[in-house]
Amino acid sequence: MRNLFRFLLQYHFFLLFVLLETISILLLVNSHTYHRAATITFTSSITGSVYESWNSITNYFSLDYQNNKLAAENARLRSEITQLKERSDSTSFINNEYTFKHIPAKVISNSVHFRNNYIIVNKGRSSGVRPDMGIISPEGVAGIITGVTEHYSTALSVLHRHARISVIFQKTGQLANLSWNGENYKTGMVEDIPSHLVVQPGDTVVTSGHSLIFPEGIMVGTITEYIEPPGSSLNKAVLEFSTDFNRLRHVYVVYNSLYPELDSLINTRKND
Repeated sequence: MRNLFRFLLQYHFFLLFVLLETISILLLVNSHTYHRAATITFTSSITGSVYESWNSITNYFSLDYQNNKLAAENARLRSEITQLKERSDSTSFINNEYTFKHIPAKVISNSVHFRNNYIIVNKGRSSGVRPDMGIISPEGVAGIITGVTEHYSTALSVLHRHARISVIFQKTGQLANLSWNGENYKTGMVEDIPSHLVVQPGDTVVTSGHSLIFPEGIMVGTITEYIEPPGSSLNKAVLEFSTDFNRLRHVYVVYNSLYPELDSLINTRKND
């Protein structure tokens, strides 16, 4: 307290000056409309900048929450889009009940430089994930679930020697198969292409829907090169994946609600 009194005594002239200046400014601002408007504009600019900076900081720390929220919303919309497509297809062989659901998930581990690559996501049995479900990114196919724990799942990446996906050429509807040659994580190989089919660079390849794992029409990639092996009736093509496997972050686990029923029918047919 003694130090406070000493400070006030030492600087009382300066403090009195500041007080009088403040009172003068307030009187000037309140007595003239122009000065009042200019002051409001000035203070609004400062407070606006402060709030904008603070908002940027808070938004940065809430990015994870917002991303998860958007992923959940996108999963719901994807499910609704798939159902609408099925309802508009009058040739659906199971009377419009062939529905896919999407479970949003985050990639916590992923590799692209091995011959056999895997993806680990943060959703498991407690979220409804089961083996043989597909994984898609916002850009296209990514992998197939092979192992599940309570809270995590392991998936066979498309970049794996045993990954084989049924695809079709969007322009012609011709069936083919997709595999990975183990070289470049950006490209795959479309195989079993009939020699009569005309394939050109830029042609789009999507999922066929025949595997029961992926819905029909999910983007796979575009053709960059057509290969005609001599003496073969089936050709090949190099495909550039639409999914950037080196930057996988948010994905969707795709669940075919009627997979067990359809799979049992397929197994019965195989045993006949």
